[in-house]
Amino acid sequence: MTARTAPIGHRLRWTVTDGLTLVGRELGRVRQEPGELVAALIFPAVMVVLFGYVFGSAIRVPGGGDYREFLMPGLFSMVTFSAVMGVMVRVAADASRGVMDRFRSMPMARAAVPFGHAGADLLTGLPSLGIMAGAGLLVGWQPHRGPLPAAGALLLIVVLRYALSWVGVYVGLVVKNDQAADQLVPLFLPFTMLSNAFVPTGGMPAWLRFLADWNPASALTAATRELFGNPGVPDGGAAWPLAHPVAAVLLWSAALLAVFVPLSVRTCNRRGR
Repeated sequence: MTARTAPIGHRLRWTVTDGLTLVGRELGRVRQEPGELVAALIFPAVMVVLFGYVFGSAIRVPGGGDYREFLMPGLFSMVTFSAVMGVMVRVAADASRGVMDRFRSMPMARAAVPFGHAGADLLTGLPSLGIMAGAGLLVGWQPHRGPLPAAGALLLIVVLRYALSWVGVYVGLVVKNDQAADQLVPLFLPFTMLSNAFVPTGGMPAWLRFLADWNPASALTAATRELFGNPGVPDGGAAWPLAHPVAAVLLWSAALLAVFVPLSVRTCNRRGR
């Protein structure tokens, strides 16, 4: 019985098992590159200090409130969207160096490769999220609505990060090599900046505000501000994604998974043909 002729249940089990094996491989690679790991862990704390104290003295929060409390949900959103860049570069490196071809020659589920990369990014992103939260607490940020809403906010961050990691898998598969992927990294940074993460969108021109309000980064920022009880929650006249941010984040996550999971699996299987 081969992977193609096996029942769906067996194929799913093989995919999960092989995917977890590849998650372990990615985690092992992180341990072998301590410099990259240290940089990934320091970066969130640096962002909290840099943006919190540099912007904090210059930006007024709508409705009042501490800017660092306004900022932290935006920084969580920024770190969440970094999943696209990290996964994209790692997948492109594996594809250009022949690692994908070696995997295809092995008796393993074809879908396990993209699942392994996406799962590994989710696990490696959790320490960065924890360090950023710890740094935020040190500079005065805190959740105000209790543990359950705070847990809900963290769950939204994890769900959207996992969905975004599949975007990174797909882009990493379609670019030629990791050098090309590195050149694409700066293009993703304006995406998080064009949002409500660092400044309110009310002062933007109408066309730019429309783009910012419908940016999934803005929906995640608004949702976490609401669940953490931080300042900057939009009023009743806000665009739909900001007026219903939790629903918007879940819809964005479902849409990204529905589009990029099958695209990534199909592209991974076709690269060797």
